[in-house]
Amino acid sequence: MATSLTTFDGFPRDDIDVAQIRTTRARIIHLRNDHKEVMKYLEKGLHAHFEALQQAQASSTTPATAVPTQQQNGTHATQNGITETPFARVNTVAPGSPADQAGLKAGDVIRSFGTVNWVNHERLTKVGEVVQQNEGRPLVVKLSRPSESGQGTRELSVSLIPRRDWGGRGLLGCHLVPL
Repeated sequence: MATSLTTFDGFPRDDIDVAQIRTTRARIIHLRNDHKEVMKYLEKGLHAHFEALQQAQASSTTPATAVPTQQQNGTHATQNGITETPFARVNTVAPGSPADQAGLKAGDVIRSFGTVNWVNHERLTKVGEVVQQNEGRPLVVKLSRPSESGQGTRELSVSLIPRRDWGGRGLLGCHLVPL
């Protein structure tokens, strides 16, 4: 990274591919910057997690859920600073299905589905795994719903219990599409 690409008199060296080295150096710099961003995000998450644990131990109760606040870039941040980027949209909901009973509606944007979020959803395959593993048990689904007035969104948290005996296909009765 620090080796000169020119000779002592200012001409490009003929023993190396200068263009390829410049491209590679630029890629390395981009990757380093990306790594720094991810590490900052992880650091915020770790601090928030351990702060919540500390507060829970101090009060001997479960910590209250954080209230989301709107940010300019379209993501939402909780009071502890962790952003929840949407990763899926509810395309359809079957009447009488577990998703319908939980209150999901077509057009809702999913921010987290149990333990699955925008980081680990793997094109929604993890959502399917979590649903199958939690059949008959409640899953917390955090979502954003456009307001009826058409301006802004509402942040909701619903409890969804996947089950087979609802009379339709699947455990949820809704169709999710990745964003």
